[in-house]
Amino acid sequence: MNKPLGPYSPFVRAGDFIIVSGQGGMRDGKVVEGGVTAETEQTMVNVEARLADAGATLPDVVKTLCFLTDMGTFTEFNDAYAAAFGDHRPARSTVEVSALPGGMSVEVEVWAYKPA
Repeated sequence: MNKPLGPYSPFVRAGDFIIVSGQGGMRDGKVVEGGVTAETEQTMVNVEARLADAGATLPDVVKTLCFLTDMGTFTEFNDAYAAAFGDHRPARSTVEVSALPGGMSVEVEVWAYKPA
């Protein structure tokens, strides 16, 4: 597991919900190479790993909050994001931000519903 870049928990359980802190396209402490597609693919791998740590999977996700440093990459991001979720379509918000920690271009936070 990548070490968090700040003082926060990778995920928390709140009743029947699991909230996964924002995950980005980092592996072994470094942003993966290959642009937004590669970062998004790695982001979703990291999301899946945090969900697994909490006993959940991507189909349990009910809401995502996505951050991009360039909305011009939305289509590229969207394609990789949709590929990770397959036919599952949680509610989602996507916003552009001026910067993300560690030099990332993509970050995704998820809320999963998984009764305890």
